[in-house]
Amino acid sequence: MLFSEVLGLPHIKNHLTTTADRGRIPHAQLFVGNHGSGILPMAIAYAQYILCNNVGSENSDNPSCNSRFKNLSHPDLHFVFPVATNDKIKSHPVSNHFMEEWRAFVKESPYGSLFDWYQKLGIENKQGQIGVDEALEIVKSLSLKSYEGGFKIMIIWMADKMNTSSSNKLLKLIEEPPEKTVFLLIAEDEEQIIQTIRSRCQILRFPPIAEAVITEKLIASEGMDALAAKKIAVQANGNYANALHLIQQDSSEDVFEKWFITWIRSAFRAKGNKAAIHDLIDWSNELAGSGRETQKSFLLYCLDFFRQALLMNYKADALVYMQPKTAGFKLEKFAPFIHGANIISITQELDDALYHIERNGNAKIVLTDLSIKLTRLLHTKID
Repeated sequence: MLFSEVLGLPHIKNHLTTTADRGRIPHAQLFVGNHGSGILPMAIAYAQYILCNNVGSENSDNPSCNSRFKNLSHPDLHFVFPVATNDKIKSHPVSNHFMEEWRAFVKESPYGSLFDWYQKLGIENKQGQIGVDEALEIVKSLSLKSYEGGFKIMIIWMADKMNTSSSNKLLKLIEEPPEKTVFLLIAEDEEQIIQTIRSRCQILRFPPIAEAVITEKLIASEGMDALAAKKIAVQANGNYANALHLIQQDSSEDVFEKWFITWIRSAFRAKGNKAAIHDLIDWSNELAGSGRETQKSFLLYCLDFFRQALLMNYKADALVYMQPKTAGFKLEKFAPFIHGANIISITQELDDALYHIERNGNAKIVLTDLSIKLTRLLHTKID
């Protein structure tokens, strides 16, 4: 993947190419940003630039090297990513077991999310991780000499999913890697990476992609007219993956909307109504059976929904893009209940629920507790 194929972010491209051209390539770098901002495509383009000795316009005298990157088959390029057992691998899963699926995923969805990857593996009801077995594989693969006598590059996608044992195992290797070995760690939440690893990495933070860039890409790749492309670009909020999901009318969004509106309606009725409490408990039980990654994705969807309601309540209509399809539900009627007196508390409760589910808390208890708290918060009055 060439830098020219990565959307926007010219300042980051310039930084990476300039340091590479000057031979000042840090041995450990951490790319931080949302998956839809292009952290993975940028890392692959950077690896190609280094391994193929590309310069300036990215053309080089090594076309065979560049061609091998089209299917990610360069022998000195290594990938690590979160995995879990599935129908194919029953125990001790590591990234090398899933390279065929990984290459297909990157080709189809280079801006895809961790949840998209889990769906590709059929493990969306599990939590993948980068475990100690993976760390041993990394140590083994990097102990060998490079195939072409130059750099070896290890891309660790979603490095924030490394568990403590794996992180401690890799700490010394990241601090003092073999000669001409480059670690490119990619993460959405850098705080989940242990401080001792973060302190050894040069951190590069990725901003959202500009609306104009997403608009131009949608017109060119999806054949959309300018007005429709601009509307999608605004709704995507700087995330190209969101833009593609909005175009495809992803079915999970419809399910999430149904869950959210059922939840909200039950929470409104629950104040002083014992029967509605049972509805909230039933709702919590239903969602608890959906798998942790689905639960986390849904809670993030809820955060976005509440923010959209807040924007509408405060007349920032130009930033409102959600258009619920559920009969009888109007965002403009719901919006007045989300305001400055409760939005911070609602956001905090959702963040806490995400935190506990991420750490294998009992989903039924977490979601029931969240529901009861939401009942009180929705009825909070503005002072």
